[in-house]
Amino acid sequence: MTTRTTTTTVKDAHVRDAVDARLTAVLEHLVARRGLHHANLAIMQGDGDRRWSAASGPSSSEDTPLHPSTPFFVASITKRFIITLVLQAHERGELDLDASITVYLPAAVTEGLHVRRGVDRTAAITVRHLASHTSGLPDYFDKPRTGRSLYARLVDGDDLAWDFDDVVRMAREQHRPHFAPQDLSADRQVARYSDTGFQLLIRILETVTGRGFGDLLEERIVGPLGLEHTWLPGRTRPAAPTPSPSPLHARDRRLELPGMIASSNDLMSTTADLLTFQRALLAGELFGDPSTVQLLTERRNRLRRIVTISYGLGTMYFRVNALAAPGRRPVDLIGHSGSTGTWLFHCPELDLHLAGTVDQAKGQALPFRLMVRMLRAWGAEEDG
Repeated sequence: MTTRTTTTTVKDAHVRDAVDARLTAVLEHLVARRGLHHANLAIMQGDGDRRWSAASGPSSSEDTPLHPSTPFFVASITKRFIITLVLQAHERGELDLDASITVYLPAAVTEGLHVRRGVDRTAAITVRHLASHTSGLPDYFDKPRTGRSLYARLVDGDDLAWDFDDVVRMAREQHRPHFAPQDLSADRQVARYSDTGFQLLIRILETVTGRGFGDLLEERIVGPLGLEHTWLPGRTRPAAPTPSPSPLHARDRRLELPGMIASSNDLMSTTADLLTFQRALLAGELFGDPSTVQLLTERRNRLRRIVTISYGLGTMYFRVNALAAPGRRPVDLIGHSGSTGTWLFHCPELDLHLAGTVDQAKGQALPFRLMVRMLRAWGAEEDG
């Protein structure tokens, strides 16, 4: 039996009907795929003059109808917010990107955290190492020395809760460093994705500012930008009445993971709030010196095990080759994705912003294929 779906679209008057139809077709084809429950996506011209968003999902009585304004768990898109706070703190003199993490964190956290070939190299790790995934620290979500990975358990619906001390313990006792902290003066560095590093960045921010992570987000990003539907679960609340977030799924199976969501330090938000944040970030509006935004892209290291992605400071790069790109010209997508199939990217060549989610526990690869299709569908606007 085929599941009926409902699609809700919001477009402004500047988006042609033909482009609306093409983008809607991309969305509905996506949701019709076997094992994908729903999707919520948006695309906007850089100046905000043209924008389109839509959500599609089951229309059965058991499912709450999705709308483009429905909030969702953004997963590692949060790293864009974290790096923004880090660069703000760097501007204010609250931390130094090139200082050792041992300057900001106590020995109880740092001692023995990065031991490789019998040598503790933790003191060689800087804030910049953490922000660029070049510290060599393991990802506490990955498979440990024994047993199943935290990620695999969550995909199976095994809800778990943890705190910062648990992250440090898991990284120190259940995993091994991948490589020595990299020489950041070299032309290229080895990079490997590590959620552990960004949890350390959050703790450093809390230490140097004397403010909790949720308070920093509210005071330095969410409040100033008026992001009324963005909040940190378990710590803050949305500033305005907000619908319930769309649920995570493993294919068609709904996952209830409140412990994981609260423990991850990742945000809930909407496509509209995310696009507002990204435009402000790239315009330098969140910094005292607008040129600070250039630090996000000061390097481009290939991520090991993810050969299609390069990484800067809290920033992913994805190259769309000429055969796939609109106009048959290669373009870049710069921003961040999340493991639950979330994305927030900017295409500088086309000056387009893209955001969305498929809310899938195994949705890591899907955003990149989908964004390419969205770029090509939007290209009809330029070619029409």
